[in-house]
Amino acid sequence: MTNDLEPITDEEALEFHRRGQPGKLAVHATKPLLTQRDLSLSYSPGVAVPCKHIALDPDLSFEYTARGNFVAVISNGTAVLGLGNLGALASKPVMEGKSVLFKRFADIDSIDLEVDTEDAQEFINVVKYLGPSWGGINLEDIAAPDCFIIEQKLRELMDIPVFHDDQHGTAIITLAGLMNAAQITGRRFEEMKVVVNGAGAAGIACLELIKRSGVPHENVILCDRMGVVYEGRLDGDMNQWKSAHAIPTDKRTLKEALEGADVFIGLSVAGAVSKDMIAGMAPQPIVFAMANPVPEIMPDEVKEVRPDAIVATGRSDFPNQVNNVMGFPYIFRGALDVRAREVNEEMKIAAAQALAQLAREEVPEEVRSAYARRTMAFGSDYIIPTPFDPRLIYTVPVAVAKAAIETGVARKIVTDFTAYQQSLKARLDPTANTMNRIYERVRSCPQRMVFAEGEEERSIRAAVNWRDSGYGAPILVGREDLVVRVMTRMGITNREGIDIVNAANSPHVEQYIETLYKKLQRDGFLHRDIVRMVKNDRNTFAASIVEHGHADAMVTGLTRSYNRALENVCRVVGQRQGEDDLLMAVSVCVAKGRTTFIADTMVQELPTAKELTQIAIHTARVARRFGHEPRVAFLSFSNFGNPMREKSQRIRGAVELMNQRTDVDFEYEGEMSADVALNKDLLALYPFNRLTAPANVLVMPALHSANIASAMMHELGNGSMLGPVVVGLNKPIQIAQMNASVSDVMNLAAVAAMEAIAEDERVLEQ
Repeated sequence: MTNDLEPITDEEALEFHRRGQPGKLAVHATKPLLTQRDLSLSYSPGVAVPCKHIALDPDLSFEYTARGNFVAVISNGTAVLGLGNLGALASKPVMEGKSVLFKRFADIDSIDLEVDTEDAQEFINVVKYLGPSWGGINLEDIAAPDCFIIEQKLRELMDIPVFHDDQHGTAIITLAGLMNAAQITGRRFEEMKVVVNGAGAAGIACLELIKRSGVPHENVILCDRMGVVYEGRLDGDMNQWKSAHAIPTDKRTLKEALEGADVFIGLSVAGAVSKDMIAGMAPQPIVFAMANPVPEIMPDEVKEVRPDAIVATGRSDFPNQVNNVMGFPYIFRGALDVRAREVNEEMKIAAAQALAQLAREEVPEEVRSAYARRTMAFGSDYIIPTPFDPRLIYTVPVAVAKAAIETGVARKIVTDFTAYQQSLKARLDPTANTMNRIYERVRSCPQRMVFAEGEEERSIRAAVNWRDSGYGAPILVGREDLVVRVMTRMGITNREGIDIVNAANSPHVEQYIETLYKKLQRDGFLHRDIVRMVKNDRNTFAASIVEHGHADAMVTGLTRSYNRALENVCRVVGQRQGEDDLLMAVSVCVAKGRTTFIADTMVQELPTAKELTQIAIHTARVARRFGHEPRVAFLSFSNFGNPMREKSQRIRGAVELMNQRTDVDFEYEGEMSADVALNKDLLALYPFNRLTAPANVLVMPALHSANIASAMMHELGNGSMLGPVVVGLNKPIQIAQMNASVSDVMNLAAVAAMEAIAEDERVLEQ
């Protein structure tokens, strides 16, 4: 999945794959191995019991092993991306990436296998004999025509889904878009005239699937680099897969084939189609130019000659992106859940129909707001859902599973599809999707972002990413000569669009000094103190830029402690003064398949009962911003009075204050220990408790416990941490930890930018 607005440097890509634990995958046990008994159950002698049962009934492998949620991504590296035959080993980063996408989008465990042979039969034998290990096989980056031979033979030999995504993933998304384009233009598949340019794996798969969906054989013209594939053509570029789609025609070139055609599907090379060719197509032409990264013809070129055209590409910076990530994870999810023996044509068409139908439905507000620059309603610029639509996980797999059951290839029959759909909704954590929607929202409404530590490499890298990703104009605070020197050392030559400012060159510095002096003159600060602060402290100067509206938001924190940075910033912008407002910080921990919001991890040292309620309310709002329905637990060492100690009274008091409020619209409970709050079995010991599931918002009794808990969850939970996210400042400013990565800085900058956008929207509403 690519994003053409985000150029990636070689150094950045290599560092991403190298840092920490090399690569993108690791294996983690799903059962405890803490005691001798655990070991005996996991291995000898306990493991012998499921072995015996599986020997008697192979289908029990889905019950007693990981097979039912396990897919292998297999390649020989003969067609790696657009790079050609790089070999098996060089394909490994791509295959690891595909495995990551399986987990990220469909919660499917996956392993990559690189088979070092270009002999199709040897490849088939390797996969065939290893087949019992998995519930499905995703073939990837195998050159044509071997990919056709390999997939067909493995489908015959194996009783699990074998799916070559380069072929069928593209074909399924293309068919979905074509269904909707046909509906918008009033066309019927039985009457459409289609031209497919590109006779490789994806092109032929698209052609076969649209024929299967109703487009007549004689209405489809296939073209390759030599021109039209026609009956009787005998040159060396012909093969049995092309010949199967040859038709009797006197047309010999792509230009001739496109005359009067309703649809163009391009899976070939950049620039293969001219504006003249498009001009000769039928009224309201449908143009799917999907060569990557540069399409056969750019959308704006199509619109110049045919404003009535519907255009799709493989790119994310244009409407109607044909992106395989909307297909393969969800197709395998549905196939695995019913233990399908194959992915047949009916399952592929069902997936396409589900995608097409999803594009016709009203788009959720969180998706629509993320893509504010685009039309997010069914029409010519929205015929395919977006890859980060949260509904994909519980629509496409259901359609695939139903088709598998109806066509008799499912081993397991689902009878309650409502329950199945609910289980799919629970599989994925919404936080990752939320961050992507935040980024898309920022891209649609770019923000001027101040990076306070502008001389630091991480700040510079984040600023370059901010500019290149289309998120807005970055402002680096630092000495220009030093910043430029660091950029040069980093190999960054393009400084266009990046402002470098400091107190020495800012025309506003005197204004900043006078404004801050008025704020602090009765707090013991002399005028010369303020001059020194504004001119010498980058956080003070940077916050003044935002305070005066010369930038929209700010991120800092890389060169000094969190609390010192917060203190400096707070002097400039101040705190909100609403009845429920207070200054606080929320740490967002994503680990072991769940997201937990922990507060307050940085500011309130020993909050009172009232302050604990304020912390709960604000943290619940943060959770909702990240796509979660909050379930709040007020934590203590005691559970509902056992043991009753003086120190727990403050926690009980907070719950009592919550009980008295009439504006609380989320679940909460306490006082309770962390294990009870997070463990559904322990929670069940207290049937009177008001939480319907384990808590995802933890209100800690004090700063020290909150900070310690969040740090331990980060280090021991093998997860990722966002924040602490500052809540309660008058301006959108976030503070990173001193050890923050470039990605951490970017995430916090995006959160700050989103706050700025939300504030602007509130002002407009008023």
